[in-house]
Amino acid sequence: MSAGGAFGGNRGLRPVPPEKGVFPLDHLHQCDLEKKDYLNCLKSSGHQSEKCRQFSKKYLECRMEKNLMARQDMSELGFRKETETNGETSEEKNSKRIEV
Repeated sequence: MSAGGAFGGNRGLRPVPPEKGVFPLDHLHQCDLEKKDYLNCLKSSGHQSEKCRQFSKKYLECRMEKNLMARQDMSELGFRKETETNGETSEEKNSKRIEV
């Protein structure tokens, strides 16, 4: 039998979690309302996540406020700042770029 244990794992080393993609579960249900709002939006929109971005943003903000994930600028998570949107769709912005 190997020195690593019954299943071959090294018992002396601590696992190191990846930088992104893994975060504490919400065992205390601190962000359940935001999560349910997002999931309901997905269900009602035929799972088109673009239509539910505001709920996704609120959910992520809740997780950051409750220390369930590391604080990050929302632009790093794929959300533009409010001043950048100005009520225009991305198609409208792209057409302006092409015209110029």
